[in-house]
Amino acid sequence: MKKLKIKISITALALLGVVGIVNVNCSDDVLNQVNPNELSPDTFWQSEDDAEKGIIGAYSPFTHIWYYTRFEIFISDYRDDVVNGYNTSERTAVGYFSGTSDSNATRWCWQAMYQGVARANEAIKHVPNINMDATRRDNILGEAYFIRAFNYFNLLNSWRNVPLITVPTSEVDLFTVTQASPEEVWAQIESDLQQAKSLLPDSWPSAQVGRATAGAATGYLGKAYLYQGKWAEAKAEFQSVMSSGNYQLMDDYAHNFTEEFENNSESLFEIQLVADGLGGWGADAPNRGKGAAYQPDLAPAGYTGQDGMRVNQWALDLFLDEQTINGEIDPRTFTTFFWNTNETTDYQGKTLESRTYLNTSYAGAYNATATEIYANKFLDWEFNGHSGSQDGGWHGSGNNLRMMRYADVLLMFAEAEFQLNGSTQAALDAINEVRERADMAPHASITLQDIEDERVKELTFERSRYFDLLRWGRVKSRIVDNPDLKSESAGTAAYKPGREYIAIPQNDVDRNPNLDQNEGY
Repeated sequence: MKKLKIKISITALALLGVVGIVNVNCSDDVLNQVNPNELSPDTFWQSEDDAEKGIIGAYSPFTHIWYYTRFEIFISDYRDDVVNGYNTSERTAVGYFSGTSDSNATRWCWQAMYQGVARANEAIKHVPNINMDATRRDNILGEAYFIRAFNYFNLLNSWRNVPLITVPTSEVDLFTVTQASPEEVWAQIESDLQQAKSLLPDSWPSAQVGRATAGAATGYLGKAYLYQGKWAEAKAEFQSVMSSGNYQLMDDYAHNFTEEFENNSESLFEIQLVADGLGGWGADAPNRGKGAAYQPDLAPAGYTGQDGMRVNQWALDLFLDEQTINGEIDPRTFTTFFWNTNETTDYQGKTLESRTYLNTSYAGAYNATATEIYANKFLDWEFNGHSGSQDGGWHGSGNNLRMMRYADVLLMFAEAEFQLNGSTQAALDAINEVRERADMAPHASITLQDIEDERVKELTFERSRYFDLLRWGRVKSRIVDNPDLKSESAGTAAYKPGREYIAIPQNDVDRNPNLDQNEGY
């Protein structure tokens, strides 16, 4: 399926004030003339074509190397209890609670998220005033509300105490803005996603697949409620997705993580990545790579040019703690991990084995006695023929990053329903639908631990585990109090209360006396 190639043009750069008008105070009218060839927000938003360019510009930061093409993984998966990142560096620092306010790695993510917010704000301000098709205008506004909410969801859950800016940057003094309470930011996220639900289409034409839909907005609204413990509201949103008929589980679990099956029937929202032969550090600009540059940070040792990581033993043990209805290993294990085993599983007409790039076995990659466990999900070696994670450079893989799948909706529904009513048939039906796809026996009853375990088995390396632990209040008990989980870097001795969240970037704090640094830094 053709994916939407999100690239930014010079017109969209105007949305952040990168290109602006220089005003010269002079009595000579000649010197006060506006350059008609120079773009500003006031001169840009004139036509439906401008609105289209503007909203594509708002998507563009997602595919910046500072965000999802690479650096975001260090503030999500690298912080959880599955990943044990190698060495001490800016990549691993927040994972072992030693992040600093002057770290480039986290500052870059912060900047990219606010870049998306700023561009969404411009669209929300200007698009309603454009004379254009009403439905198209509504759809673009829905995208802008979704993008703003999505970025604020990430900012809130990584930094907690963040400025809430909902107007164009030209209308706010960025050097005096204050931080909003988390409750205020949550309220804005809810409002934006409700707006997005009402304005977005259920689907897009095939050439535009990858843009936000009403289903994506509904799923993320349910997730926002879930993260706040608003169980009834969350359940209602997930039920809406489940009853829409627009989504279903793919028959083969592995098909959710390959370029061949992008934007499939299970996907609510994906980051649209493309291997177009472009390289570079990956800026928010034309002719820069927009591929999966985070893959080297997941790839097994020897298949990456980066320090990389290994998987903690407990995670593999959890996958292996029960067998399929055929007495075999859970097929999701082979999709998720690369480890030392000769066991196989028959699944969806295939025999699954532990393999990595070029179909190499574990013994072929290392030796028969090695015990390290590595990642496999999203590497897509079976289909792309790559011999390593950086074939073709940083952006050699165009495999989309899945952000929300229908399986996650089912598991979040089961959690919300359980919190409300316990182990009901509705909760069981939802979690068992996920398990059935993997040939796992149905639960007759469930506990919260069962839901947590299923989330690990289904969603590992999908940017969710750390934030699950955070919202459950378990970061300290699960990670801090188990320093071996970060033994390949520096343990967890650097932890101080508050370091569950990231430090506010120091350059922002220095320039704005109204910003308070987060607790623990």
